Amino acid sequence: MQDTYSPARPAAASTPRQLERIVPARDPASLNTIRARLRRIGPISLGEALLALALVKPAELAAAATRKADQPQRPVGAILHELGHVDEEGIRAGLALQLGIPPVDLAHWPLEPSLLASVPASLARSHGVVPLYKQDGTLYVAMSNVLDRDALEALRFRSSCGVEPVYAPRTDIDRALGDHYFAEAVVPLSEEELRAAECAQTDALADTREEPAAITDNVVVRLANQIIAEAYRARASDIHIEPSPGRGPTLVRFRVDGRLYLRHSIPWSYRDALVSRFKVMAGMDIADHRLPQDGKIRFRRAGATPIELRIVTMPTAGGVEDVVMRILASSTALPLVALGLQDDDHAKLRDIIEKPYGILLVCGPTGSGKTTTLHAVVRHLNDGARKIWTAENPIEITQPGLRQVEIKSRAGLTFAAALRAFLRADPDVIMVGEIRDPETAKTALEASLTGHLVLSTLHTNTAPESIVRLLEMGMNPFNFADSLLGILAQRLVRCLCRTCREPRPADPALLDQLAREYLNDHQAPQARVDALIARWRESFGTDGQITLQQARGCEACRGTGYRGRLGLFELMPGSDDIRHAIIRGAGAAELFQLAQAEGMRTLKQDGILKILAGQTDLAQVLAVSQR
Repeated sequence: MQDTYSPARPAAASTPRQLERIVPARDPASLNTIRARLRRIGPISLGEALLALALVKPAELAAAATRKADQPQRPVGAILHELGHVDEEGIRAGLALQLGIPPVDLAHWPLEPSLLASVPASLARSHGVVPLYKQDGTLYVAMSNVLDRDALEALRFRSSCGVEPVYAPRTDIDRALGDHYFAEAVVPLSEEELRAAECAQTDALADTREEPAAITDNVVVRLANQIIAEAYRARASDIHIEPSPGRGPTLVRFRVDGRLYLRHSIPWSYRDALVSRFKVMAGMDIADHRLPQDGKIRFRRAGATPIELRIVTMPTAGGVEDVVMRILASSTALPLVALGLQDDDHAKLRDIIEKPYGILLVCGPTGSGKTTTLHAVVRHLNDGARKIWTAENPIEITQPGLRQVEIKSRAGLTFAAALRAFLRADPDVIMVGEIRDPETAKTALEASLTGHLVLSTLHTNTAPESIVRLLEMGMNPFNFADSLLGILAQRLVRCLCRTCREPRPADPALLDQLAREYLNDHQAPQARVDALIARWRESFGTDGQITLQQARGCEACRGTGYRGRLGLFELMPGSDDIRHAIIRGAGAAELFQLAQAEGMRTLKQDGILKILAGQTDLAQVLAVSQR
């Protein structure tokens, strides 16, 4: 460790004080509290700072002081680092606190998209800074090297205001940059797209003082096309256009693998023209700014398959309109085996869908992959010997051999109306995009009872909750119990990036935690936990050693360590015991316990098996599977 980190403060007493523990701040108020404490304490030594941050122990600091007595010219930080008591990042944290610069917890800090947009992604990444908040004309930014004068000067020049650094570890900064800023290099555009957008990027994003009257139609058209093309190449599922009131910028964010990333900050002068352009592309009324509108865009690209987008405009505060576009780009159904079900659940699901009649439900929140699962099931059944009708809103996936109907509620073609018509059209299999009202539920149940296989979705959290929801809609318990084949609940979790994920041996403490989470009992007897871990060692281990994968971060995954998503599943077959419980009005909790006793694997348990297989990690699984 070099002396370049030496602070410009008076040296403190040779005997370090045991200061009160300093916990990284999570918001501006707690940050100001820490700063006030540091002012009251006055100058502190590096050792005192490290003690306050709990980065070293008093005995370790005493050992370093003993060695420093023999080598008075060497900084105490270098000695601590040499003894292995603290790493270089810890020294940076201690030196920042010694300078009166407090630490922050970026993982829990409420970052604002509009403030992130004030610092370009290229500047934030090159200097390793994350803007936190702005107060009294001063921009506060998180940095690892708080003495980086070049970074502070660049920020002052860009923001035209004062800049104050606070400390955060470099790993936290890299994670925040990956989570909130979109990496330019990840979205290479074709030559055709670059030529089509060259004016949009130079004219539309550069001059923040341009007046609306100076905007040409060609620039706006190219800018709109550029946004859609970039989102498609980035594997985005949604595009969010978020105008600010007044003369604030318009933010463009992409949702990739379930998370939103800032892509552009467009000057206010392009706001109305850009929103109007998307409305024109979707055939909407550009004169109506007061009510929500929805429509579709068919975006054509030279020499490539057209992209379909579902678009919604929403009037928001300040007299502006937000635009959200869902990219309907997944035109091919997955094979059933590609869903990622465990082998036994895959076999159970195949048995269920081979039944000639009954109802199978797929449940989960919006964006959990329910439509993808239904189409995988339909692809398995689409063998040319069955007549398959589907009612969808919108049609996202097409398959040869299906007769697909798009719901148009304004014209009177609802899910219930389509279902009634299907019953007169000689169906074998009926797929209903969603059961959302009692009429659709009743008609779907009637179809399943009259010799048809019905597949549909519900917006419920778990398989047992789906039963309670349908009964609350007025379904007859006897008829529903008779027709129920099974319910599949699912979630999507982020996959570890295959390019950069790192293997590491699973330590006993982590395996113990995984086992207790799997058993959903943190007080489970140790013998039961050990027996489960022993089975895992046989199934997932090599020579008895289980190796897990951990996120690292690379250019391909924007430094997050995650790329793509996979499904977690909870399959509850309609067994005789489940049917009897439905008839006598059992609640969701009782149904859940009964299903588990029959061998149902929960969402969390399925996720833990996929952790052991190296596909994801515990943080991702717990984020979507906690009951």
